[in-house]
Order: sequence, then structure tokens, then C-alpha cells
Amino acid sequence: MAPVIIPEHLPATEELKKENIFVMNELRAIHQDIRPLKLVILNLMPLKITTETQLLRLIGNSLIQVDIVFLHMASHTSRNTAKSHLEAFYHTFDDIRTKRFDGMIITGAPIEHLDFEEVSYWDELSEILEWAKTHVFSTFHICWGAQAGLYYHYGIPKYPLEEKMFGVFPHTVEYQHEPLFRGFDDVFHVPHSRHTEIREEDIRQHRELDILSTSDISGVYIVADRARRNFYVTGHSEYDRETLAKEYFRDLNKGLPIRMPDNYFIGDDPEQEVHINWKSHGHLLFSNWLNYYVYQMTEYDFVEKESSD
Repeated sequence: MAPVIIPEHLPATEELKKENIFVMNELRAIHQDIRPLKLVILNLMPLKITTETQLLRLIGNSLIQVDIVFLHMASHTSRNTAKSHLEAFYHTFDDIRTKRFDGMIITGAPIEHLDFEEVSYWDELSEILEWAKTHVFSTFHICWGAQAGLYYHYGIPKYPLEEKMFGVFPHTVEYQHEPLFRGFDDVFHVPHSRHTEIREEDIRQHRELDILSTSDISGVYIVADRARRNFYVTGHSEYDRETLAKEYFRDLNKGLPIRMPDNYFIGDDPEQEVHINWKSHGHLLFSNWLNYYVYQMTEYDFVEKESSD
């Protein structure tokens, strides 16, 4: 198992070590004669430490050594993550705009109620999405990040749902021999938590896009461009066991309209435990992306080239 390389003293480190995820600090990594993959994570989630841990857990299960850079939006002030944490572990786009990366992950964000252009950092995000065309070999977009990417690159809209898509739903593969799905069962489960959707008929209008996976309940799950340089994933395979429960009880305690997540609590009883049934899928999804679409497809010297812009 190859390590994921992370900044020294990152809060996620101890939790990942407890789970036997192989992590390595930057100082130790520079003494190894291996070129790790360079991966930038644009973290748009409010609880950044939680999201860091979730993503690193899956990335760290790969056999490939990965060097992580965390990115946050300079045009947005985080209210849920300490400034000291951002200063210690995060970069802004200006810090990395001349660099190249083998891969990038763009997380979701709880801002679905806004039109894309109304988002305070939309201009900055648009600049990053444009930059990624030439400076990132493969980009993995998650939930709102997937909707934002499809809208920016193809003008595909999102639509409000009458009721929140909330729970764990069965999915199937549309492209059976796609390397992304190696090791997958015929039916696999994925958590969803969103108020909006993208629609199959809009995606089908773009011949350069393929719908790789769907659900009869939650709709389109994974979309990719024909070159397999961009993946748009509408669910949250990175979620922890208790993530949906925390969302449910948070909104319930606030008196907000929220229904119990589907197919989640044992016996549909919120007093019971949650049996996780999406963990293996999540590990395979990220490992396959890193192996088949980043590691095996990126030119060896891709990240060594720097822009003169």
C-alpha cells in the first residue's frame, strides 16, 4: 500500500492512522526516489477537516503514492473552519496557478439554492475550472461541484427537487467494461444529499459526454467526457457512516422540514444504528480513478511543465 502524502500535523492524520490508512508527512516523502501523483483538492465544504478526513481515507487506500495540496477560495471567508487551519494547511489559487497537477478533486458545497452566478466565488471557481483544462490532467467533481462543472463547461442546468434527495440508493453501471467500475457489484449503493438534480435529457444533447452510471431513484450518478479527463459524480461515496444522520438530526433540531434518509437507519428507525453498505464502492471508485485515469494516463513529466502566464 503506497502512502498519501499530507502536511505535517494535519488534524486528519491521527484518525487515518487509527484506521490503518498509510499516510506520510512531506519531510519523509522527499527522501524517497518515487514521483508521487500531484493531487489538488479544492475543498468547498464548510466543515473542511471532516471532508479532508473523508477524502484522504479513500485516497490513502490506493497503491499509488499521492502528494496532496489543499485549496480554498480566496474570495470566500469560511465561517466554519478556523483561519489558523486554513493558513497552516491550505493554499489559494494564486499560489498554484503556474503549477500543474495529475489530478484534482472539487468537492460539493451546500449552496444549491443559489443560481451559479449568484455564488460569491463563482468568478474565482470559473477561473479555476478554465485553468484546469491545461493544468490538470484529470478532474473528479463531486455533487454541487459536479453540477457546477457541467454548467460551466456545457451549460447544463440544475433543477430544484420537490423534496430533498436524501438517503442511500442502489445504482447500476451503464458502461460495463469501463475501468472506473472494475471490481464493482452489479448493483452498488451510494449516499445522496441534495436539493437539485441534473437531467439525463440535457446530458444526452452533448455527444462528448457519456452517462456511466444511474439510479432508478436518484437519477444520473456519474458522467464523464469522452476523453475521460473529467468525471462528474452526483453522490457522496466519501461520506462516513454517520454523515447523513448528523444532517438529519441537525435539521430536525432546527425545526427545518426534513424527512428521514431513505434506506439508511436499520428498520427505518432513527434510534437504531446505521449499517454502512457503500464503503467498498467508495474505495474502489477513488482507487480506480487514480490508477486508470490519472496514474496510467498522465504523461510522466506533465506536472513538471509550468505555465509562463
